Amino acid sequence: MAPARSALTACISPLNCIFVQKQFTDADKAFNYLKKIASKIPRTTILEESNNYWKGVCRSLIFRFPDDLEILKVNKRVIQIKSASRIGASDLGVNRGRINYLLNQLEKATD
Repeated sequence: MAPARSALTACISPLNCIFVQKQFTDADKAFNYLKKIASKIPRTTILEESNNYWKGVCRSLIFRFPDDLEILKVNKRVIQIKSASRIGASDLGVNRGRINYLLNQLEKATD
């Protein structure tokens, strides 16, 4: 069994990675919604899932470049989300767009 995580690792480069930490009134509920939304992103394969951590790999449409997407419920109020390219120095904004999509869909689901 893998050790429990207390935080996601920081981005090495802001050109191909985005890290967001947000506070919620109910992180349990938000985490469950985020897992559902992330799981439905096209070309996403779930690699790991637990009661406080979710990790998947999202592949680009044409060249199938892999990006790692991680969601961590840190505590009852805080969630961290990280999306990072495995290949290349720049992602042309794809990872930022992915996290924006997740947060926008979460907002719609909880309205």
